[in-house]
Amino acid sequence: MNLNQITVPVIDVERAIKFYEQLGLLLIVKSLPHYARFQCPEGDATFSLHQTNTLPIGDGTWIYFEVKNLDDYVQLLISKGFIFEELPNDKPWLWKEARLKDADNNQIVLYFAGTNRTNPPWKIKSP
Repeated sequence: MNLNQITVPVIDVERAIKFYEQLGLLLIVKSLPHYARFQCPEGDATFSLHQTNTLPIGDGTWIYFEVKNLDDYVQLLISKGFIFEELPNDKPWLWKEARLKDADNNQIVLYFAGTNRTNPPWKIKSP
């Protein structure tokens, strides 16, 4: 099994397209006003948006994008006008993360984990 894509709800797909393109995703499907799909610049994963009239209540969706040069990338986004809730910082789970939200309150986490993404020191050992 391989994760193909994540789809998140948004009120205005066209507005969200602009945000995610500026974030660095590559638009590959544009079916306004209801849907858009992006390809990540690295790997095979895709990310999509679907129009909804009502957004989830509570914490909603958290989306993680791994970026190798996190500090430089965050500075680039800040220069484009992105506002971060949390600048890059080291987490106890051995990831470095920066956080921001899109216009629909979806939590975006830009991070770098390297080998700790799938092989943290506390990884469960196979029998």
